[in-house]
Amino acid sequence: MQLGLNLSNTKPLNLLPDDGEVFLFSDFFADKANRYLEQLEEFIDWKQEEIVMFGKRMNVPRLTAWYGDPGANYAYSGIKLEPFPWTPLLSEIKHKIEKQSSYSYNSVLLNLYRDGRDSMGWHSDDEPELGKNPVIASVSFGEHRKFHFRHKDKKYDSVKLELGHGSLLVMTGETQHHWQHQVPKSKRAMKSRINLTYRRIVY
Repeated sequence: MQLGLNLSNTKPLNLLPDDGEVFLFSDFFADKANRYLEQLEEFIDWKQEEIVMFGKRMNVPRLTAWYGDPGANYAYSGIKLEPFPWTPLLSEIKHKIEKQSSYSYNSVLLNLYRDGRDSMGWHSDDEPELGKNPVIASVSFGEHRKFHFRHKDKKYDSVKLELGHGSLLVMTGETQHHWQHQVPKSKRAMKSRINLTYRRIVY
């Protein structure tokens, strides 16, 4: 089966058929989304990271930034991150999603997709410092982008969503053990999108 559901704030449903839990609140930040987008574009300390693939060094196809509590260090794809201190805006967003998800976060990875050529390849957020069953709260501002899930072992069709301006997606349970996700490239002309993935580093 192939899912492409869009949920209201009042009736969240699990978007995965099994082996995990994913909930979408499509208009969670609708009233402040424009202001948040403008401030994130202007005040975040964006960086172009590099990774090594097949022996070659190349730019990550997006800009990134890492903020959080002191000591909330994070590493993925050979990139080692030490957090910038929380800004008032990032803390404000964090408090809102903590109330919704009943979970506390101590860090956030920000991604700036400048256009449709910027992307995120298939992966799971399963690094050891995230703990056994991490809760990942993903907030999106700006251009709508496709977001796909695929099961690591079972032959389901991919679960396809579209994450819009002001949306909140919460991934929890065993999702990171059994599923991968991606933001694919697009040939369509697109404006920028900023995604914030709040998480808790165990240290």
